[in-house]
Amino acid sequence: MTHPVETAELRIIREQVRDYITQNFLFAGGPRLEDDVSLLERDIVDDTGMLELVLFVEETYGLSVPEEELLPDNFDTVNSIAAYVVRKLDE
Repeated sequence: MTHPVETAELRIIREQVRDYITQNFLFAGGPRLEDDVSLLERDIVDDTGMLELVLFVEETYGLSVPEEELLPDNFDTVNSIAAYVVRKLDE
């Protein structure tokens, strides 16, 4: 069972990641970015943008993302990024 603190932490991280992507990769005034939308399939983030996103995660949350963890499973949606960050913070 998930603890309420973990749920709140996940919600905050999800919001921060969504805000970063919206401000840096989407046009202002567009529709709200849904948390399960593929950033790669929708061409929201390209290869360079993905590196920027990883750098944001590292700097914002004090993490080091090893090359072997640069996978779509970890960085393709707002939900997957937030879940990855929470997992790494719990290590």
